[in-house]
Amino acid sequence: MKRILEKTVALSVFALLMAAIPSVSRAADLPDTAQVGGDFTFKRVRAPGSGAGKRITVQIDPDADIYRLTPGSIPRRPGDPRPEAALGLPPGLIPDTPSDYDWYWDVVSPAVGIDPGTRFNAALAAVRHGADKIGTPRLQTLQRISDEHGVDILTATIGTDVSPALVLAVIAVESAGRVEAVSHAGAQGLMQLMPATAARFGVSEITNPRQNIRGGVTYLDWLLKEFGKDPVLALAGYNAGEGAVTKHQGVPPYAETRAYVPKVLAAWTVARGLCLTPPELVTDGCVFVGARVVSGG
Repeated sequence: MKRILEKTVALSVFALLMAAIPSVSRAADLPDTAQVGGDFTFKRVRAPGSGAGKRITVQIDPDADIYRLTPGSIPRRPGDPRPEAALGLPPGLIPDTPSDYDWYWDVVSPAVGIDPGTRFNAALAAVRHGADKIGTPRLQTLQRISDEHGVDILTATIGTDVSPALVLAVIAVESAGRVEAVSHAGAQGLMQLMPATAARFGVSEITNPRQNIRGGVTYLDWLLKEFGKDPVLALAGYNAGEGAVTKHQGVPPYAETRAYVPKVLAAWTVARGLCLTPPELVTDGCVFVGARVVSGG
C-alpha cells in the first residue's frame, strides 16, 4: 500500500511539471509589445546577453526642480535678451517681480493719497526695525563724501526744500561718492543723472561734481514739490522717473525702486548724524560738522 501511494505522488508531481512546460513555451512566443486593454500597453524587456554594454543612460537637469518649484521662472541662457528689453524698460526695472523688500512695503503703503507725514514716520520705523535687512552705507563712506563734497551740497541746497543730509544719502546710495560712476542705464556722476535729466535742469557738464550735485538737488526739489513733499514718492520718482509714479499711482512695482527707497532712507538716518543739528525732516536744513556754508530749507 505504501509503494502504491509513493508511485501515485510521483506521478502527480511529474504531471504538474509537464503541464508547466507548455506555459513557458507559450510565454516565449509572446510579442515584445502587447495591448492589454484601454490605453494601457505593456512592454517586455529581455535580459541583455553576455558582453552587452550599458543599455540605459539617465540624464538629470540639476536646475529642473528649481524652475518647477518657482512658478513663472524661466531660465535665461547666455545671449538671450534681458526681460527688461522686451518690456521697454530701463535695465533693472522689472515690474511685479518678487523683491527682498516686500516686507518693507507690507507695512509702508506705496499708494498715492497717504498723508506724507504719516507715511514718512512709518517708513522710518520700518527702516529701524528692519535695519539688518537693508544695505546701509557705512558711516565712513558718508563722512568721506561730506568731506569731499559737503560745501557743494550745502551751496546747492540753499533756498530749496531739500535737506543736505538727504542729498548726502542719495549720493551714497547712487554712486558711493564716485565722480566717474556710470550705471548700466547710462546715468552718470555723483547723483547718477540721466543725460536727458541733466539737460532738463541745466547741467552742461554731467561729470562735473558741482554741476551734477546742483542738477540732482534741483530735480529732488522739483519732485518733492510735485508729490506734496512726500519723500517716499519723491525718491521713487528720482529712481524710476516721475512718470512711473504717476502711472502706477504710487511707488512703481519695480524691484529696484522698491529697494532704492528704503536704502536711501536708511542712509539718511546715518547722514543726519553728521549735521550739527540733526534734521527731523528731509526738507530741513543742516550744517555738516566742519562745513563753512549754512543751508536753510
